[in-house]
Amino acid sequence: MIELRPLQQFLAVAELLHFGRAAERLHMSQPPLTQAVRKLEAQLGVQLFERSSRSVRLTAAGAALQAAAAKLLAEAAALPAEVRAVADGVAGRLRLAFVSTVGFGGLPLWLRTFREACPQVALALREATLDVQLDEFAAGGIDAGFVIHTPGQAPGGFERLSIGVEPLVLALPSSDEPPSDVQCLAAPLVIFPREVAPSLYDAILAHHGSAGVAQEAIQMQTIINLVSAAIGVAWVPASLQGLQRAGVVYRAMPGAPEVETSLVWRADAPPVVARFVEHVARHA
Repeated sequence: MIELRPLQQFLAVAELLHFGRAAERLHMSQPPLTQAVRKLEAQLGVQLFERSSRSVRLTAAGAALQAAAAKLLAEAAALPAEVRAVADGVAGRLRLAFVSTVGFGGLPLWLRTFREACPQVALALREATLDVQLDEFAAGGIDAGFVIHTPGQAPGGFERLSIGVEPLVLALPSSDEPPSDVQCLAAPLVIFPREVAPSLYDAILAHHGSAGVAQEAIQMQTIINLVSAAIGVAWVPASLQGLQRAGVVYRAMPGAPEVETSLVWRADAPPVVARFVEHVARHA
């Protein structure tokens, strides 16, 4: 294994093509420098310099080593800063999952500003429901995730940042004669499967009554499309009203359930997660 010090000594001679001046730059005498270069040549099994009484020139092998050694030493010099950056959470890789609804809220802004603030962090994004995220956390596949749940009932075993609480609104098929609130609550539901967000599923069914479930779908966009097809009505976060679809109207309902969005992560998450959490808290 070649140590860095002999490479530094070799580069000084390669750049100046003079052992005496290279020794002065390195603050050492010439004989130890000459001996160090010869030892490096012996270690590599090649001649690095052609020497005469009047000149010093690089061999082809020496020129190749000069380029490689310069790159290696530059990387070694940068290594402490790179390691500190990872420890400070401003470099590395963040594997982030999110439910689709957060995409209609602050997620685009948080991602854009975080990338601007921490350009050395590589983001690996994945849209995933709560049940999928829990499996990914258990398998070590993600570092943090945005989830939805009824207020105060976030999944256990995680650190958590509450992003906010908002009411659910009712998405219903548009019609020439809008139904009354009572008629809305009597319409069958289009809803996500219970495992996607158990506490929210239970809260919606408890509030909506006994009309029953007409259809289940995972993605909110699909749920809205099914409402457009008059399959049923759906309770969605108020922020989702930005998703406009022909044939669908949104209605605020008295006493509607609420939904909370949280960012969750393990206590042993890498430093980049703490940096991202801090960023989201500042911009949420």
